[in-house]
Amino acid sequence: MAFGYCGKTLRVNLENSTIKVENISEILMRKYFGGKGLITYYLVKEVNPGIDPLSPENKLIFANGIMTGVPVAGMVRFAVGAKSPLTGGYGQTEAGGFWGPELKMAGYDVIILEGKAPKPVYLLIKDGEAQIKDASHLWGKRSDESEEMIRQENNDKRIRVAQIGQAGENLVRYSCIINELKHANGRTGMGAVMGSKNLKAIAVRGKEKIEFKDKAKVMAIAKWYNSNVRKSPVMFGLYDEGTSNSVNALNKAGILPTLNFKKGYFENGDKISGPYMRDTILKKRSGCYACIIQCKREVEVDREDLKVDSKFGGPEYETIAAFGSLCGIDDIQVIAKAHELCNKYTLDSISTGGVIAFAIECYENGILTKESTNGLELRFGNSQSVLKLIEMIAMRDGIGDLLAEGAQRAAEKIGRGAEKFAMTVKNQELPLHDPRGKTGVGIAYAVSDTGAEHMQAPHDSMFQVKNYHLETLKAIGIEETIKPLDLNENKVRVLYLTQLIWCFYNMAGICMFAPAPRGILSFEQLLELIQAVTGWDVSLTEIMKASKRSLTMSRAYNLSCGFTYKDDRLPDRLHEPLEDATFENSAIDREKFQKAIKIYYGLMDWDEEGVPLRDEMDALDVSEIEL
Repeated sequence: MAFGYCGKTLRVNLENSTIKVENISEILMRKYFGGKGLITYYLVKEVNPGIDPLSPENKLIFANGIMTGVPVAGMVRFAVGAKSPLTGGYGQTEAGGFWGPELKMAGYDVIILEGKAPKPVYLLIKDGEAQIKDASHLWGKRSDESEEMIRQENNDKRIRVAQIGQAGENLVRYSCIINELKHANGRTGMGAVMGSKNLKAIAVRGKEKIEFKDKAKVMAIAKWYNSNVRKSPVMFGLYDEGTSNSVNALNKAGILPTLNFKKGYFENGDKISGPYMRDTILKKRSGCYACIIQCKREVEVDREDLKVDSKFGGPEYETIAAFGSLCGIDDIQVIAKAHELCNKYTLDSISTGGVIAFAIECYENGILTKESTNGLELRFGNSQSVLKLIEMIAMRDGIGDLLAEGAQRAAEKIGRGAEKFAMTVKNQELPLHDPRGKTGVGIAYAVSDTGAEHMQAPHDSMFQVKNYHLETLKAIGIEETIKPLDLNENKVRVLYLTQLIWCFYNMAGICMFAPAPRGILSFEQLLELIQAVTGWDVSLTEIMKASKRSLTMSRAYNLSCGFTYKDDRLPDRLHEPLEDATFENSAIDREKFQKAIKIYYGLMDWDEEGVPLRDEMDALDVSEIEL
């Protein structure tokens, strides 16, 4: 009997409307642990790296982790993957909420979607039964409209809906998939892949209980967590202010991305901070399935010229910085509206803010003009233009059609020096953490299999003093503090080892906020929980090997898509000092950075050009890979 997972994959061919169920063996599940791991397995095995990501040949894969749906805080996440229309390589992104646990309670771990439906459809999964339903009446609708209509026509208000809005339908390359209107599979353009398949939504309802090997132990750990989480100042901060508590800290440190990464300090940063949002527009704190952390925000604005509905949740740190400091906007209510629009139309807020900041800088340097922007005055701080651009991008209207391609592609089409304003890695816009103040993040951006991504590993600034976070790392052989600006072998080793831990979390369906080194659940307790859920005698060595296997496979896939070691780089701007630097050596040294990349390759057992060594691939048992 399978514990913690269903052992079933739902394979749906949208072209000929066939649905079949495949079994997932215990061997396969333990080798990849679900989530990112299984997505990597299926992409390498089934998706030709030479295809157009928006063609019917691409496959869209939804995958729960082994821990998704366990009633302990943070065990909620699921992954979505495909060949990315934004990066042109390995695409994968995670989300929380309730959709993943609901899918498992409906009887499935994985959904593989193939082909393209002749007309718009949605997939309904209810207690193990799946059917393809007409979505012609939903096409062109916003996310809130579609969700309500799906629930009404199926007479069930508790159906969980993962879907795309107009941005996904219009194949915006960084469109996302949203569930419950507020939880996003945000990065790498999975919404565009969904739209390319004429698939509007996947609606899920399940009533089966997830079986655990030792339910009493699972519930004991859940009780301990719930009793202790608010005692941690870090975890209480997440409850009190959400992820927006990062704004003031990063601004004080001089590394809050400002005006398209030109500066690190935003003069009115306090007006977009966690405390300010809490004290002005916060309506309610909320969270994901069985999670007491409650880091999510629900905000409301009700003024004559601007209204924001709390059903779309509220902006997290990334969204606040993307539309706030990055675009020069100091109005938290406008930022909340930008967040709402992204969730309505299903746009990744990180890439959307990055693309708009790119366009503004092009405009301010005379590369774009009012003629090319449909009359919009693109200036840092111009709130109305930013909000208008979000809608234009979602609809591919006017200048929005160009910007819907992403900053890198837009820059190449514009020319005339626009490329230097595109803050991207592997075509994906940078998250809102400046590596000039924490270089480990820069390495993580550069080597990331999905393009620039801030959730590849814990940020090195967490380990600059002896504290709880550092103490937890003793279990994986890290004891000494590191300096945020170092680019030495020890810094890379910390990145490498912690990346293996966080990669596993993306495989198993675990939120990074709950366990070590970020949260209060120690590695020892986490292993106890995994064992109680699955009955497997899992060790740290085993899960880190599984992570290395997944990262090696995604690396090989990207190499097959045409990426090389030359793509493991940062935008030129990050090798230049911040215009308002408050600390010495704010520019990342190119030579030291390249040496750090080579050290990382060595730790991963890749050669000097970042190609996985055959002996290591054999040791990882990845016969699926051909190089």
